[in-house]
Amino acid sequence: MSLSLRTTFALVSALVICLLTGVLSTVIGKKTTRQVEESIGISLSQVAYQMADKLDHFMWSRAGEIDVLSELISNREAPGPGDANELRSLLEQLKKSFPSYTWVAFIDPEGKVTASTDGILTGTNIASRPVFTEGKKGRFIGDVHEAVLLAKLLPNPSGEPLQFVDISTPVYNKQGQLTGVLAAHLSWEWSREVEATLLQPLKDKMKQLEVLIVSKKENTVLLGPKESLYRPLDTTGIRQAQAGGNDWLTETYPDGHTYLSGYAYGNGYLDYPGLGWSVLVREPADVAFTSVRELKTYITTAGIILSLVFAVLAAFLAGWVVRPLQKITRSADRLRKGESASFPAFTFIREIRILSDSLRNLVDNLTKTEHAQDQMSDLALHDKLTGLPNRIALDAYLEQTMRQAKENGTTLTFLYLDLDGFKKVNDSLGHLFGDKLLQQTALRLTQGMSTDSIITRVGGDEFVIVLPTGASAPDPAAIRLAGSILERMNEPFLVDRQALRIGCSIGAAVWPLHHEDPIETMRLADQALYMSKRSGKNRMTFSPDSRENA
Repeated sequence: MSLSLRTTFALVSALVICLLTGVLSTVIGKKTTRQVEESIGISLSQVAYQMADKLDHFMWSRAGEIDVLSELISNREAPGPGDANELRSLLEQLKKSFPSYTWVAFIDPEGKVTASTDGILTGTNIASRPVFTEGKKGRFIGDVHEAVLLAKLLPNPSGEPLQFVDISTPVYNKQGQLTGVLAAHLSWEWSREVEATLLQPLKDKMKQLEVLIVSKKENTVLLGPKESLYRPLDTTGIRQAQAGGNDWLTETYPDGHTYLSGYAYGNGYLDYPGLGWSVLVREPADVAFTSVRELKTYITTAGIILSLVFAVLAAFLAGWVVRPLQKITRSADRLRKGESASFPAFTFIREIRILSDSLRNLVDNLTKTEHAQDQMSDLALHDKLTGLPNRIALDAYLEQTMRQAKENGTTLTFLYLDLDGFKKVNDSLGHLFGDKLLQQTALRLTQGMSTDSIITRVGGDEFVIVLPTGASAPDPAAIRLAGSILERMNEPFLVDRQALRIGCSIGAAVWPLHHEDPIETMRLADQALYMSKRSGKNRMTFSPDSRENA
C-alpha cells in the first residue's frame, strides 16, 4: 500500500512531534524526578538529623536535671523526721516544671521507695528493677519500655500501652556513702511533641510525612505508624543510619510501598552517649513525585495538540510541493516508455529546480557513472600504497572461504607478519623511502602464494596471510610458506640505489582449532607474533594453543 506525499507529510510531521514529545517527556521527567527526589531527600535528611539531635538534646537535658537534683539531695543534712515530705516536695516541683516526668522517686539503698511524685509506689520495694539496680552503679538511661507497675497506677485515657524512658543516678552523702537512688520515668509522649514541632512547617509542602524512631535493640519501632509500632523493622536506611550516616534514599519497605526517606542516627549529645536511636523521616514516593507526573501529563497533552496542528499544516504544504513533482513524474514516465519529453524548469523551490536540472543529465551520465562505480569498488578492496587486498577484501574472502572450510572439514591458518627494523628505516630515511620499501615487500610476499589464499595489508608494516590448510595444526604447508617468507625477507632490498636489510617476525593461529571466531583467531596470531618478537625476532611462532611451535 502506497501513500500520497500529502498524507505522508502529515503522518510524518505528527509522528515527529509525538516522538519529540515522548523524548522530551522522558528526558524532562527523569531530570525533574531526580531534582525533586534530591530536593525532598535533602529536606528529609535534614529533618531526620534535627529530630535525632532534639531527641538526644532532650534526653541530655533531662539527665542533667536528674543530676542536679541528686546533687541537691546529696548536700542536704542527714535525714530527719520530715525528710520524706521534703524530698517529695522537691520531686513534685521537678515534675511540675517538666510535665514529661511521669514519675520521679527517691529509693533507699535497699530498694524501697521513700518518696515519690503523687505518692505512687511509696513504700514499695523495687530492688529488682533495672532503674534501681543500674542506677546504683552510676547514671543509667534505659531505652523505651512498658512500665509494668506504673501502668496500673497512672491514668491512661487512651487505653494504649504506656511507654517510658528510665533515668536514674546514685545519690551519695558528704562522706561519699550511697544514700539512695534518684529515679525517673519519662513519658514517651514527649517524642510526638518533638515530631509535631519539626513536621509542622513541612505539612503544607510535603503530605503524608511520617517519622519513625527505631531502637538499636532488635530494630524495634518506638515511634511511627500504628501498624508498625513495637515491631522489628529492617531497611537499608536503618542500616546506613546505624553506621553513622545522615543522608536519604528511595527504597521499598516491608509493607510493599516505596518511600523517599531521610535518615540520621542519635549518637548522643555532649556527655550523654545516646541510646542508638535511628530516625527515619519518609514520604510515599508516589506522593513526592506528584508534580513530576503533572508535568509529564502537561507535556503529553501539549504534544498531542501540536501533532494535530502540524499534521494539518504539513498536508497543505505537501499539496503545494507535490504539484511540480507530479509534472516531473509524468515526464519521467514518458521517457521510460521511450517517448520524447523534457523536464519542466521550476524556480520557486530550489531543491525541485535542482532535481529537474539533474534529471536532464541523468541518462547521459548513467554509463559514465556505472564505469566509475566499478573503479571505486576495485579501489575500495585494495590498499592504495601496495595494491594488496585490504581489510574489506579480507572480510569478503573469509566469509566465502570459511563456508567452504566448514563443508570440507578443513581449517584456515592465519599468518600475522610484522617487519623487523622497518620503523628505524622509516624514521632515519623518511616516509617516502619507507613507502617504497613497503611496495617491494608486498611484491616479495606475493611470490609463491597459492590462488586460494590471500595476503592483505592491515596497517603500517603489518600484513595478514590466510591460507586453507588441513584438519590439524600446525599445518606443514603453513610452516613451509612461513619459512619461505622469512628467507625472502632476509634477502637485501635495493631502494633508490641503497641496499638495506630488514627482517620479519610471524605469528600463526588456526581457525577454528584455536578459536571459532576469525577475529579472535587473528588476535591470537597477533599475540603469537609478539612472542616471536620477544624471543629474538625473524622467526615464526604458532599460538600457544597449538601443540608445537616452528
